[in-house]
Amino acid sequence: MAIIITDECINCGACEPECPNTAIYEGADDWRYKDGTSLEGKLVLPDGKEVDADEAQEPLSDEIYYIVPDKCTECKGFHEEPQCAAVCPVDCCVPDDDHVESEETLLGKQKFMHPDG
Repeated sequence: MAIIITDECINCGACEPECPNTAIYEGADDWRYKDGTSLEGKLVLPDGKEVDADEAQEPLSDEIYYIVPDKCTECKGFHEEPQCAAVCPVDCCVPDDDHVESEETLLGKQKFMHPDG
């Protein structure tokens, strides 16, 4: 399951540098699959979606920090718990019920983005 940042976010930015997948972006900022990963060029994600890792993607929020579900692994393969939630001063980094994934899926995503890690 991915993590989502709720609208209680105070835009403090504490979460962004903690994400090992660079899945957290400031509101209104474009994002890329390649940011903070080994992904590059045209590729097929583990879920079958075809993407260009170098291409800028539309922000998922214009007002608050946001987490890209395709890049979020709940820190599996890196840490014991999601680091964004651990550092959030207002507890607005919570499980995203719209993106439920098994631990096996999350670890597969992590290995796909960081094959040498």
